[in-house]
Amino acid sequence: MPFQKLGLMADLQRAIAAQGYVRPTPIQAQAVPAVLQGRDVLAGAQTGTGKTAAFTLPLLQLLSQRKRSREPGSKAPRALVLTPTRELAAQVGESVSTYGAHLPLKSTVIFGGVKINPQKDALRRGVDILVATPGRLLDHAGQGTLDLSAVEILVLDEADRMLDMGFIHDIRKVLAMLPRRRQNLLFSATYSKDIKRLADSLLHNPMMIEVARRNTAAETVTQHVYRVDKQAKRDLLIHLIDEGQWFQVLVFARTKHGANRLAEQLNRAGIEAAAIHGNKSQGARTKALAGFKDGSLRVLVATDIAARGLDISRLPHVVNYELPNVPEDYVHRIGRTGRAGEEGVALSLVGPDEAKLLRDIERLLKREVPVLSKPAFEPRELAPEREPQATQSRKSRSGKPRNAKSGIGRARRGGGNSASTVRSRARATRAER
Repeated sequence: MPFQKLGLMADLQRAIAAQGYVRPTPIQAQAVPAVLQGRDVLAGAQTGTGKTAAFTLPLLQLLSQRKRSREPGSKAPRALVLTPTRELAAQVGESVSTYGAHLPLKSTVIFGGVKINPQKDALRRGVDILVATPGRLLDHAGQGTLDLSAVEILVLDEADRMLDMGFIHDIRKVLAMLPRRRQNLLFSATYSKDIKRLADSLLHNPMMIEVARRNTAAETVTQHVYRVDKQAKRDLLIHLIDEGQWFQVLVFARTKHGANRLAEQLNRAGIEAAAIHGNKSQGARTKALAGFKDGSLRVLVATDIAARGLDISRLPHVVNYELPNVPEDYVHRIGRTGRAGEEGVALSLVGPDEAKLLRDIERLLKREVPVLSKPAFEPRELAPEREPQATQSRKSRSGKPRNAKSGIGRARRGGGNSASTVRSRARATRAER
């Protein structure tokens, strides 16, 4: 079904065509007509399914076609999109600007970590669509620089993550500032009892949309596990990046300190890397993300909070350097790859102390994650069970780096190097530190 059949106005179709999109994704095909009808929506969709456009497109159309419910000269926002992180807020703001390029609507994005005065100026000039994180939104409300009494449409994007991050009280404060009569759209990658309670209190006779099984990973992501000695994780990661000649890798660490330390170690090993997390300034986070997208950084090491909402086109590899404590976070992490129908690879480096975390993840997925072998890096109790295998070329016959799939194929057959060679390299790598 082409976009023309969704009932979108010509100016929106023009903006869509300029981006090269022809057919809507499943979430867009279902959500756009429902939102245009003025219905409340509860949408469950995995990350990378096109959910941002699923609410941005109809929101732009509705605001363009309606007159302000308040006095025509009002400058108060008519639509509010709440997101859990700065990066996701920026991404949504870009989508609003892109799809609304031919419409006379104003939008702005407000979040913490940057100066507040330019945001105050934008709000004073007037906006139709406001994209915000809860904390900075309440800062503006507390300073009297924001009026939410004219909001006609509320969007809670990645509501599950907002609850995970402890924003429920902030959300309730925001809801209390909004008009009682409004359209509500709630998007969540996973469902929980808390999400159901929030939906029940927020939505009126909503249309339920779900385009992926609950709490499952995208089918386009190939998942594998490496059993690894805890002290050998760094060397295994360096080995995988070197052997596969990976050019773009998103690596997840559990803590801010761990992300910093790993990025420093990768840089010392000659692999361009940067860390992003909550303690980094917004300028540093923006610079790191820009470098990762343009290829000047090969590795971005992130914590869960900082990485939520990252939209990197055709990201080939995600590595769980440390497994998350919450199984659902695994789904969100690996959802950074395999987006919008593209294929991706997600690898997890699992130490002996993470066995229970892996079992919890597999219970959530309702299947086991296949294990690949790198004998030189495995815990001692596993290493004797593996046999050394023949060395293979680190490049394809054409001399070009293999793609993600061929890299996985090599690992499945034994890793591309004999065990003794890999052990020697690991020792040499450690000696350099």
